[in-house]
Amino acid sequence: MTAGSIDVAPAARDPLCIICGGGSLPYTVADAALGKGRPVVLLAITGFADVAAVARYPHHWIALGQFGRLRRLAREAQCRDIVFVGTLVRQAIARIRLDLLTFRLLPRIIRTFRGGDDRPLSGIGKIFEEHGFRLVGAHEVAPQILAPEGAFGRCVPSEGQEADIKLGIALLRAIGPFDVGQAVVIAQERVLAVEASEGTDLMLAHVAELRRAGRIHVAAGKGVLVKAAKPHQDRRFDLPSIGPKTVEGVARAGLGGVAVLAGEAIVAEPQDIVAAADRHNVFVIGVRDPGHTL
Repeated sequence: MTAGSIDVAPAARDPLCIICGGGSLPYTVADAALGKGRPVVLLAITGFADVAAVARYPHHWIALGQFGRLRRLAREAQCRDIVFVGTLVRQAIARIRLDLLTFRLLPRIIRTFRGGDDRPLSGIGKIFEEHGFRLVGAHEVAPQILAPEGAFGRCVPSEGQEADIKLGIALLRAIGPFDVGQAVVIAQERVLAVEASEGTDLMLAHVAELRRAGRIHVAAGKGVLVKAAKPHQDRRFDLPSIGPKTVEGVARAGLGGVAVLAGEAIVAEPQDIVAAADRHNVFVIGVRDPGHTL
């Protein structure tokens, strides 16, 4: 056990530190903890977290690269459990504001950035644990954010789209060990796009542009977006997620809907997702993993 580490698991009544990125999910997690009688302290990341939303909770602002400040604030608040939640665009090292402790850790942090997204996340997670914190998945605090099984709105996939969903999940399982991405677009059993460093929203925008340019010959409404976690992904970080913006992107790309694995993907603003799906006549569905056979 390293110096400063914890001998026993923190009690659920101890304050929870929530490191906030963008989007609404940090506040859903905070409300879930508060609803169970657990105090929360938000460490909001400047440039990503919503200023007005953060103001509703006990909070401090931090910049990327201020691990020393983060550690001090979390310890002062007597937080041992830490949750990372919210969108965060991967930044170039040169754009990160380093405090003294982060500067000392910089060689190690740089090594974690050599590879896919899983490497920096798992590397940074180990650093937190070595400094006495316990990392908790957002879904452990607020299990209601995980996708349920079944359709969200009135639309459901056709038989052909179900086959595309099955193919998409199999493809994601196959490429997962290479730490590529968490999303693919499939239409009539043809792969149209695979998510890489651009993220889901830009991938969907690219599909829309390909359609406008006449490079996609599949009829509108036939394709599907499929999202699934990588097979060996640390579930405390970066679970695949969807929100109303995802549905809007699916509609603009001329796809028929989006499928995620039930219990393995985070759903942001589910009521707005249903409204957007019904408005655009696309399906949103949580499915069980059909396995690796096609």
